[in-house]
Amino acid sequence: MSLLEVRNVSRSFQGLKAVDDVSFDVKEGSILGIIGPNGAGKTTLFNLVAGAITPQAGTVTLDGRDITGFAPHKVAQAGMVRTFQLMKPFGSVSVLENVAVAAMAAGTSRHDASKAAAQIVERVGLGRWRDLQSSGLPTAGLKRLELARALAVRPRVLLLDEVLAGLTPTERAPVMELLEALRAEDGVTLVFVEHIMAAVMRLSDSVLVLDQGRVLMSGSPQEVTSDPRVIEAYLGQEPTDVAT
Repeated sequence: MSLLEVRNVSRSFQGLKAVDDVSFDVKEGSILGIIGPNGAGKTTLFNLVAGAITPQAGTVTLDGRDITGFAPHKVAQAGMVRTFQLMKPFGSVSVLENVAVAAMAAGTSRHDASKAAAQIVERVGLGRWRDLQSSGLPTAGLKRLELARALAVRPRVLLLDEVLAGLTPTERAPVMELLEALRAEDGVTLVFVEHIMAAVMRLSDSVLVLDQGRVLMSGSPQEVTSDPRVIEAYLGQEPTDVAT
């Protein structure tokens, strides 16, 4: 049985189907990449899975438990957490305090939250900024902080919404290494939306392609990137074999 099962999920806004009958499975310890052109429904799908929006049809099951329609904090308590494209940390407090607040929101005591936050801050490479206000972080630092706050909730499934967006190639490489380590060393199952195909090719065990709210196809990274439908709808002539 898959750890995360999404079945026939749909959602319309003012008569327009943003997500239309989407299904996919994610096995424990695997990485699923989700790609598609702008407006394909990727972020809306994340919102449906993570509880920010309630599906009008379909179900979301986590480790055999139906969590369809759960509020985001209930989804997080069940073991699934998401990050956001637009990072909104508490700018007036330190990096460490931002992560500790997330840990306490997940039920960790204040004392244990501080210790856990310190470990996570080091893990994501923010150690030298731990006592600085988060408002002073560069984009790469904010991305890492968003990831750190999600990890503080101790997720089994982590939904990453364009975690590499806005980063230079040099900044992307250590983040991808961190994601690989989270899967290999911590057993975290990852689902990520991403436009950077080099990252999709490197990280994904399987790829789901969305187009106009529907599943265009799914398969291995090699199968997806060589499919004529995907090339026409999304990839065009973009190179996909760069590993950095």
